[in-house]
Amino acid sequence: MVVLAASIISKTGKALVSRQFVDMSRIRIEGYLAAFPKLVGSGKQHTYVETENVRYVYQPIEALFLLLVTNKQSNILEDLETLRLLSKLVPEYSYTLDEDGIGKAAFDILFAFDEVISLGHKENVTIAQVKQYCEMESHEERLHKLVLQSKINETKDVMKRKASEIDKNRIDKNKGEKGKLMSLQSMGSGRFDTGFGSDTSISRTNSVGGYGSSSGFGLSEMESLSSKPKGNAPASASAPPKGLGMKLGKSQKTNQFLESLKAEGEVIVEDVRPSVGQSKPVAAPLSDPVTLVVEEKINVTLKKDGGVGNFDLQGTLSLQILNQEDGFIQVEIETSGNSGILFKTHPNINKELFSGENILGLKDPNRPFPAGQGGDGVSLLKWRMQTADESLVPLSINCWPSVSGNETYVNLEYEASSMFNLKNVVISIPVPALKEPPKVEQVDGEWRYDPRKSALEWSVILIDNSNRSGAMEFVVPAIDTSSLFPIVVSFTSASTFSDLKVTNIVPLKGENPPKFSQRTLLSTDHYQIV
Repeated sequence: MVVLAASIISKTGKALVSRQFVDMSRIRIEGYLAAFPKLVGSGKQHTYVETENVRYVYQPIEALFLLLVTNKQSNILEDLETLRLLSKLVPEYSYTLDEDGIGKAAFDILFAFDEVISLGHKENVTIAQVKQYCEMESHEERLHKLVLQSKINETKDVMKRKASEIDKNRIDKNKGEKGKLMSLQSMGSGRFDTGFGSDTSISRTNSVGGYGSSSGFGLSEMESLSSKPKGNAPASASAPPKGLGMKLGKSQKTNQFLESLKAEGEVIVEDVRPSVGQSKPVAAPLSDPVTLVVEEKINVTLKKDGGVGNFDLQGTLSLQILNQEDGFIQVEIETSGNSGILFKTHPNINKELFSGENILGLKDPNRPFPAGQGGDGVSLLKWRMQTADESLVPLSINCWPSVSGNETYVNLEYEASSMFNLKNVVISIPVPALKEPPKVEQVDGEWRYDPRKSALEWSVILIDNSNRSGAMEFVVPAIDTSSLFPIVVSFTSASTFSDLKVTNIVPLKGENPPKFSQRTLLSTDHYQIV
């Protein structure tokens, strides 16, 4: 067979993609394409049309036509096989089969056509091979990148060793300068250490004549020796150690080397050494006299084929008070009224008052709530919910892996409930140890490959009404699809299942109620798909 041209045209005759495979004038090819809409019929899914000179083999693709122009001597079966292969390639490069989608992916489609048809004859290739050829993977390029990365890692190791040596030399120099200073100060005070735990005093009187001469020091020399350290001690303490200028020069060269690596696109992780006496990070102090924290943690296990394996929710209401005089209060709350949530109060809380009026107060109203608890404060109320209702799941994940040849295509989709707006969503999919990151074809959000955990992390900063659903598609070498599980999920939300809110703070001593604030958080404790 000889394929003269391959084209994707609209039903009005507009050529969106056109490729010529034989030596033929452009005007002649355009004439064949312009004549096609007049010859094609309707109501047929897969057919051909013959004229005196050429044969049109075509297939409708939604509102478009995929068209092959061949000579009349070509084998119609081979024509149909070629047309079938091209029809499978078009959706691989164009996500929408309309004029806009085809126009955006026109060059990729043309390159794919060139891999299938060469000089008018069909090549013996598959879809996976065509995609690989179009990506132009090179073993030499990968080897060059590995060698370059190895050199960069080796340079980083040398840099770290040099930095540690510089720090060690600086510490040794400081110790040496400190020892010299102390010895000069001891000489200036007129005392020598004998090494046996006692000091021998040097007298400046002339009654022990000959002592100064026998020791080799005159009186004037002793006075100058004793006075010089006193005057030079501050200068010695403030002067830089010997060789520090050379070390600073080396450090400057190291910084220039780091800047050059950053300019080349390398990500440099610098070691941050805490200074002496530096304390650990401290949580932000409370600003309001009374703070109430509503926190829920969810444990969910979903089945990959659908259904809920486990759903366990546990929540707490904690109270934090800064000053003891603000502890004589009662807390009024309201909840969503969900009958599936079981509440349990602290043993010191008045249960009748809570069950009747939704007020949390101590059994003894003359006692205040404890103040200055720090940490999580004192727990007033706990609750729990267990269910098998899949509609209550905040986020569900669907995973569709399929093996094709030497590759595994994985399609993931998330669907979020309209009850919550989820923040900092991270979906971690385990993948086998790979030499290179997976090929991510499409993703709604961001992704990164963690080679230490052998996991592909799909992250979405915020899921709200604008993106209740999203998808991700990636390709890895052929693997056992069961190794893609369990998929681990983490997120947070400012809304809770209990919808517990503090409505008022009631003072017990008739004074103005203290100012209060409420913090609410829903987080995942153990959330996975198995």
